[in-house]
Amino acid sequence: MSDYKILITKPESGYELLDSGDNEKLERYGDIIISRPDPQALWQKNLPDSDWQKASAKFLLKGEKGEWQIKRSVPSKWPIEFSGLKFFIKPTPFKHTGLFPEQSSNWQWLKEKIKSANRPVSVLNLFGYSGGATLACASSGASVVHVDSSRSAVSWARENAELSGLSEKPIRWIMDDAVKFVEKEIRRGNKYDGLILDPPAFGHGPNKEIWKIEKDFTKLILNLEKLLSSRPLFILLSGYAAGYSAIAYENNLEIFKKRFGGAVEKGELAIMEKGNGRLLPCGIFARWSL
Repeated sequence: MSDYKILITKPESGYELLDSGDNEKLERYGDIIISRPDPQALWQKNLPDSDWQKASAKFLLKGEKGEWQIKRSVPSKWPIEFSGLKFFIKPTPFKHTGLFPEQSSNWQWLKEKIKSANRPVSVLNLFGYSGGATLACASSGASVVHVDSSRSAVSWARENAELSGLSEKPIRWIMDDAVKFVEKEIRRGNKYDGLILDPPAFGHGPNKEIWKIEKDFTKLILNLEKLLSSRPLFILLSGYAAGYSAIAYENNLEIFKKRFGGAVEKGELAIMEKGNGRLLPCGIFARWSL
C-alpha cells in the first residue's frame, strides 16, 4: 500500500478559509465573506464572534436542505480567480458555492501529468459538476469530455470555461447519467488517456436513474478499464460525503497498477486556515498514474 498523504490548499487572493469550528466554516470568496455548516469542524473557533458577524451570508440548515440568510447585499453570482482558473461563485440551496478549493492540488497534478506527456491527451471527467478538473485539463492542452447529469451544472461549467478563456478549447459538454454514458462509450469503442471521478454518495440521472455509491461504484470502476487507451496516463478518484476511507478508493485502483504498472497514491484533501495553519479536512482521494 502507498503512504497516506495530505494534500493542502493554502490561502489565495481569490479564496481563503478564515476560520472554522463549532461545525461551521468562515470563508472569503473574492471580496465576499460567507459562513456555512461543516460537520468536520469539530473544534472551537479561533476568531471572535465579531469576525464571524462580518459574513455577508450565512447558510442555515433545515433538514437535508437549507437556506441562505443574507445579511448584506450578495449578488446571485460573482467571479473569482483561484488556482490559475476563474469561477463563478453561486450560493446554492445545498450550501455549495460551485468551488471546491480542496481540489486545487489535484488540479495541479492533472496539469503536470498532461503537460509532461508531450502528446495529445484525451480525458473523461465524470460527475464533472462546475468543471474545476475539466478546466485544469483543458488549460493544459487536453481534450476533455465533461459529463454531469444536471443541466444546470453543465451550464455552470461552461460559464466557468468561458470566464477562464477556455471556451474555444476542445471540450465536449454532456448531460447524461455517468453509468449509462460509460456503457455507451464502451460500445462506441472510444478510449481515454485520463479518467476523473468525483462521485456523490447518492444521486439521480437526467431520466431519474438512481446512483448509489455502495451499489454502483465497483461496477463503474471495472467498466472504466475498458475505456482506457493503450497508453493511459492517470485515473483520479475523489470523494467528499460518501463516508469511505481513501484506502477503499486505493484498492479499486490496484487493477490498473497490475495491468499497466505505475503507482497509486491516496490520502486526504484539506484546506489551511489563514493565519494559524490549522487544517480543515475536506474529503479523500486516490490516484493512479504512470
